[in-house]
Amino acid sequence: MKISSKHPPLAKRALTLFLLLTLASGAFFAPAGSAQQPRGQSGNPWAELGDKVSPELRARTRRGGTASVVLQLSQRPTGRLNALLNRNGVHVKGDFGSFSSMAVELPAAVVDELASFEEVSFVGDDAETQVLGHVTNTTGAEQVRGTRGTTSYLDGTGVGVAVLDSGLYAAHKAFVDYKLKSRVVFSKDFTGEGRTDDPYGHGTFVAAAGFGNGDAWSNKYTGVAPNVKLTNLRVLNAQGKGTVSQVLAALDWVYQNRANATYNIKVVSMSLGTPAVTSYKTDPLCLAVRKLVDAGIVVVAAAGNDGKDQYGRKVYGRIHAPGNEPSALTVGAANGFGTDARADDKVTTYSSRGPTRSYWTDLVGVKHYDNLVKPDLVAVGNRLINAESTAANPTPSKNVVLNQNPALEASLFPADNLRQMYMNGTSVSTPIVAGAAALLLQANPKLTPNMVKMILTYTAQPLAGFNAFEQGAGLLNVEGAVRLAKLVRQDLTSATAVGAPLLTSANAPVPSSTVPASGGTTFSWSQGVVLNHTTARGTDFITKYQKVYALGTMLADGFTDGFDSVQLNTSLMSSGIMISDGIMISDGMMLGNGALFMPDTMLLGDGIMISDGIMISDGIMISDGIMISDGIMISDSTTQSTNALLYGDDTACMQK
Repeated sequence: MKISSKHPPLAKRALTLFLLLTLASGAFFAPAGSAQQPRGQSGNPWAELGDKVSPELRARTRRGGTASVVLQLSQRPTGRLNALLNRNGVHVKGDFGSFSSMAVELPAAVVDELASFEEVSFVGDDAETQVLGHVTNTTGAEQVRGTRGTTSYLDGTGVGVAVLDSGLYAAHKAFVDYKLKSRVVFSKDFTGEGRTDDPYGHGTFVAAAGFGNGDAWSNKYTGVAPNVKLTNLRVLNAQGKGTVSQVLAALDWVYQNRANATYNIKVVSMSLGTPAVTSYKTDPLCLAVRKLVDAGIVVVAAAGNDGKDQYGRKVYGRIHAPGNEPSALTVGAANGFGTDARADDKVTTYSSRGPTRSYWTDLVGVKHYDNLVKPDLVAVGNRLINAESTAANPTPSKNVVLNQNPALEASLFPADNLRQMYMNGTSVSTPIVAGAAALLLQANPKLTPNMVKMILTYTAQPLAGFNAFEQGAGLLNVEGAVRLAKLVRQDLTSATAVGAPLLTSANAPVPSSTVPASGGTTFSWSQGVVLNHTTARGTDFITKYQKVYALGTMLADGFTDGFDSVQLNTSLMSSGIMISDGIMISDGMMLGNGALFMPDTMLLGDGIMISDGIMISDGIMISDGIMISDGIMISDSTTQSTNALLYGDDTACMQK
């Protein structure tokens, strides 16, 4: 990972090359700010878009035939647009009023006409979504539980989690409460198959990893939050695939039912994704996620399993959507090597790395890459054991994943509702973090999604030898996160002044943890937060109230992207926050410590990066790996992602 010393200082050279390219192309880059959409001087939030059709849909239309699209609307359709939507050959598949979007099937030749209507802000591809495919001890969750039966016992009780996946085998013992009653409070199918069970086998496993009750197995396979209420929203079919519109329909359902006390949905877990090509500023999934977060719901999304190519080389820039959304809590996968100890934990080879390479195109055809630092953190996800689904129909009874890969069978139990299997990936890590979020919200129900993200990243353990594009702030630390969450005041409002005391205690907690409590690893917290184009740290994050903790904002709103630097916005953040100079290779201590990996000027340069002093304009090359161009997934990505889900990294693993 060394940067060659034979070239001029990297930041100076990057800025010089960026200036040359800017002057040559006539392109000017405005501060990214925090807006959900690109902002134009006309007041129209979409005015700077040169093409209202997404890049992947544009490629599809050239092939002709029929196209499935998602419309983003600025207002309800007028008469002329309604007339188009009622033509022969045009079919409206879904209307997602919460997100001002619609799913439509129509001839590809009509896409440009559709995009020409004033009330149509953007037309995206209704792309395929697919799976990305000892926990309580190694995360520290067991240390914070307390005594069962008391009001202080932390297991997620009362908190609702919506799982968007391939369904749940609800009869599995992992999904009962302590009185053996089902915790699945609602199930709904969005695939059109008319079933809510899990014939594919992915949803059951990942839900149990985060929220499974391990009583039937002497707590050996207990999830992080084993008593949450589960809402099962089936968006992936019997082959583990779905569409953007199906996921949008499920997210719309969550938004419409956000006040339902029976479900009490406070967390959404999404172990799925689609290639992130369209900028988060216009992507319909990202816009939907932002609306949920603004409404007070924590959305946890998988980073993806595309961190290496078919030759095993490290690859950057393959974060999936909606993991490329700034407000989402995006999760990568760590390898715990089957032990409770954390000293040897590493980021898996397959976990997708940042920066995000989704983009939008302006009026003169210049592509503006998002280049966000993602993931936000990592959690164990390699070769874990958890619940196995059984499909009542069709036969044979085992799920599709197991039928095709019998070696993943891990069960020693004959009963279907007790059986276990192996699985890997950021799919597994995601519900583990979602379970941690549920524990924080049980411990302190007044936390906002931004507070949850701040606490989880601030208390994470930086893993030595990995940079923020690989691990975000570091490895999930439930012990430290819960300890900090309990100290946060519950009387804070959006009117609370910047810099007001955040904690009920005069003293900040000791920024270190020992996990597990007995004979475990002692480590320092990251003491920092991952932001859009950089990282920041400082005790002010946890001792003083920041305006960016309020609903309707993002953590990154406290910082303004300039031409070649990130500036603190003191109207939203206190002056004690320190902004990093760039992305670091971690030394295992605080976030931002270690050797410089890449200056943040490169991210601010709208996609202009250098490897050993060589500039390329359409993608990123980083000296210790390769980077895909234009945010387009290369052809082997599906195979690599599936291999990660099934086989993981071939190391020591969780034992039966």
